[in-house]
Amino acid sequence: MKLILILAIVTVILALTAYSIGVLSEQFSKKLTKNALLFITMGVGLDIIATILMIVSSGKIITIHGYIGYSALLLMLVDAFFTWRLYLANGLNTAVPLLYHRYTRFAYIWWVAAFITGGFILR
Repeated sequence: MKLILILAIVTVILALTAYSIGVLSEQFSKKLTKNALLFITMGVGLDIIATILMIVSSGKIITIHGYIGYSALLLMLVDAFFTWRLYLANGLNTAVPLLYHRYTRFAYIWWVAAFITGGFILR
């Protein structure tokens, strides 16, 4: 396995860990906490890096898994945007609106599905 692919895999696992901590923090507390803000942001940043590394590793921009991954990354970016917008408007420890709460859950489930399909494609 190429070193760049190994780096991509490690980075995407770190992205999964960070995004999971952030989303689960928000989902259980139903508040925008420091952990939610920090780890959702970190998860998105790491996923961007992992996506770039995967593209470089494969030499392909357009693949079936790419479409799934890009759509998941887009959902994560929108989630991070709304997270930061909520933070800037209301600060930390504010209750999250129901629509934001549900959107975050949907984005997370879609991203985990993309992560799992990526694992199957590598085999």
